Amino acid sequence: MALVLPLPLECFLAEYWQRKPLLIRGGLPGYRAPLSPEDLAGLAMEADSLARLVQYRRRADRWNVRHGPFVEADFAALPSRDWTLLVQDVDRWDPAVASLLDHFRFLPRWRLDDVMVSYAVAGGSVGAHVDQYDVFLVQGLGRRHWMWDASVAPDLRFRPDVPLKLLTQFTPTDEAVLEPGDLLYLPPGVPHHGVALDPCLTLSVGLRAPSVGELWQARVGDWAESLDESLRYADPGLSAAEAAGELDDAAIQRLAALLKAHAPPDDAASLRRWFGRMLSTWRQAQSPEAPARRSSDASLQKRLAAGGRLRLDPQVRPVWYRDGEAVTLWLQGRAWRVREALAIRLCEAGDLGSEDWTVCSEAERQVFREWLDEGCLRWAR
Repeated sequence: MALVLPLPLECFLAEYWQRKPLLIRGGLPGYRAPLSPEDLAGLAMEADSLARLVQYRRRADRWNVRHGPFVEADFAALPSRDWTLLVQDVDRWDPAVASLLDHFRFLPRWRLDDVMVSYAVAGGSVGAHVDQYDVFLVQGLGRRHWMWDASVAPDLRFRPDVPLKLLTQFTPTDEAVLEPGDLLYLPPGVPHHGVALDPCLTLSVGLRAPSVGELWQARVGDWAESLDESLRYADPGLSAAEAAGELDDAAIQRLAALLKAHAPPDDAASLRRWFGRMLSTWRQAQSPEAPARRSSDASLQKRLAAGGRLRLDPQVRPVWYRDGEAVTLWLQGRAWRVREALAIRLCEAGDLGSEDWTVCSEAERQVFREWLDEGCLRWAR
């Protein structure tokens, strides 16, 4: 099964991507959510899951939001309608959910963020809102009525009286009922509102879109860690203060010169290294756990020869770039020099086996061992 677009991919990227919404009827023919509502509830009870319960009280026009982890009693006390359970990063818990990302390989792999899964009973919703990133809404169970505002300048004011960023005014220009296998693509900034018509599961494939503020914070913070502690504000030739507590122009000029002299470099090589490192750890809820015992060369080779396979830990987000004759691959904030074929194989397939081991140099085999010992790779079950 592959994603079926109603127009050529090149047209989608040129005319719709980050420009306007697109309803994709039967985009995943025969698709059904690979997990049940009970599975999602069980995941929401895990200590490390990122889960929310959103409930709407119609008569009072009030929204209530609770954050997990939850217990069974939380679900037993819910009414028969008007609530939604949302769990983020489900792809990092469930390989079957993670496989949904394979349908979006026409996008840069590092841009794919996570798969959030929501279960809603009839009337369940999270209200009219807007996202600041691209999203593909995949219907996996039941029916959901989607409405969206594709106008040029929608009203983006928010209600001040609710614990969610809900729109004060929402005037949809389009609407559709999505059934299993249907998708709705929404670019950033498009107001939308989905309401469950019956018990339904929706899988939201979100794209990574760090804000400029997040990028600057990460860039400056990363650069600041490399600066020598001896580099400090100084004011030789200081004139006597004229007024207590005054921050005079001379101090500001010295400050400006100091910061300019030690600003982060903006050449392509420096930005590439920093961005690769950032993307390999950005918005990571957990870090992979290293195994209790390190692998010996003999045991690693023997297990691979017997058909064992090594898979990326679900928390790991690899990213690579060409760097001369080889490539630099980033895993968990650390750079590795490997062949391009190995980087592509790891990013596309997510696993490695004896066929990869046999063509590796001794240096790359050492990389295999380090990835396994650090928890980036784990044995497939």
